[in-house]
Amino acid sequence: MTHASPLGRGIIGAMLLALALVGCSAIKLGYSNLGELSYWWLDGYFDFDDDQARHVRQELARLHRWHRQDELPHLVRTLARMEQMAAGDVTAEQVCGVFDELRQRLRGLREQAEPALVATARRLTPANLAQLASKHERNNREWRRKWLRLPPHELTQQRAKQFQEHAERLYGSLEPVQRQVLHEHKARSVFDPARALAERQRRQADLRLTLEQLQAPELDAGQARALLAGLLDRAERSPDAVWERHQEQLVREHCAVSARIHNVASPAQRDAAISRLRSWQRDLIELAGRT
Repeated sequence: MTHASPLGRGIIGAMLLALALVGCSAIKLGYSNLGELSYWWLDGYFDFDDDQARHVRQELARLHRWHRQDELPHLVRTLARMEQMAAGDVTAEQVCGVFDELRQRLRGLREQAEPALVATARRLTPANLAQLASKHERNNREWRRKWLRLPPHELTQQRAKQFQEHAERLYGSLEPVQRQVLHEHKARSVFDPARALAERQRRQADLRLTLEQLQAPELDAGQARALLAGLLDRAERSPDAVWERHQEQLVREHCAVSARIHNVASPAQRDAAISRLRSWQRDLIELAGRT
């Protein structure tokens, strides 16, 4: 999973909150209020004034309408393919194929969002940027507490618990054999919290510097778009080649353990997964049909 900037993640990635809500009863309510949820998330980073708030809300509403009409049908088709896969065993490559498909959808969302991102970024003030720096500092303290300061066995348990919560949205309660597979996988994982923190801080510094550069009055529209595009490129693919290799290895690990968890699932769990996937498709079809 990539870690985009607050500005990019709030307007682009927050639109994928619907996927996070998939698997819980709040999907319709959550998606219907996604623009407002995204606004309050962003406001926590930038503390918008009244004029900025009106602009951001308008842009989020526009993107939400586009996402509902254009992107939800694609997500329905992805869920339908997952439903077909759930009936039998799967390979890690098949799971990664689903991830790759969702990454492709993010690129289309980025294209729609870039003009809004530039316009929003150029409206920021020194006070907004100071709020962003303060928020980054607080978030990093919490991240260190949650991930960096844990002994190895607790780190394994924490990551296994996080993965288990996601898996149980699809299968229901995991069986002991599945929990054992998950724990063994996380114990062997290459995940390095110190390396992850360093990349997180690089992205944060990159965001703050780019936003400062975007405030230059002499920038024309093309230069501003190029600055923003460079930031999003570096968020999608880090200039740190060592981190990129590490990230890709983590993705492959995730695909492999997802396949193993599914392949040892009981018939009842597979039936539950198929039922949930069908239900989520119906929810998204209904949401896509709303105006």
